[in-house]
Amino acid sequence: MRTRRTLVKAAAEEFDRFGYDGTSLSRISTVAGLSIGAVTFHFPSKAQLADAVQEEGRQVTLTALKGLGESPASALSTVVDLTLELARLMEQEPSVRSAIRLGRERPGTAAWSDTWLPCVRELLDQAHEDGQLSSDTVPEDVAALVEYLTSGAEAYLCNRLGSELEFESAVTQLRRVWQVALVGVSADASVRAPLIG
Repeated sequence: MRTRRTLVKAAAEEFDRFGYDGTSLSRISTVAGLSIGAVTFHFPSKAQLADAVQEEGRQVTLTALKGLGESPASALSTVVDLTLELARLMEQEPSVRSAIRLGRERPGTAAWSDTWLPCVRELLDQAHEDGQLSSDTVPEDVAALVEYLTSGAEAYLCNRLGSELEFESAVTQLRRVWQVALVGVSADASVRAPLIG
């Protein structure tokens, strides 16, 4: 099991940096400090190793979100906290970043958002039932906002992680963006009106 964990960790780092096509089993064996025979004993193909990395990223995500589900906060507040946690995971967990990238680069595999989006939709339905959303806001639109915000956080991090650039935490930025989204931007109802309908 230790060898398997070492391989998944090394593969997550390599898939995160170089993508599916740019990563080889040979490179993973070098990074892991294991022979290619040890790699292929546990994972006969790169696709099987990529599957294991995606599963690891999903499990890390589910474990982090499980704690949020036990929070006494309102459903809408929990959605905000959930997106902040997703941003933190993207920032700190190579297996999560790899799961995102591999889901994009490998057709026919599950997208990382499939792991957490059902929870977001359920929470938003609850927020709607509890009157936490404005009367003209539907849960599906807020779910789309959450997807855009997490995609934006990922794009922001892709350009910065591993570079020499100093950058602000995606969690800090996302917290401010949520504040804008929850309060609204325009005090002028005539500006908002053309967008509705």
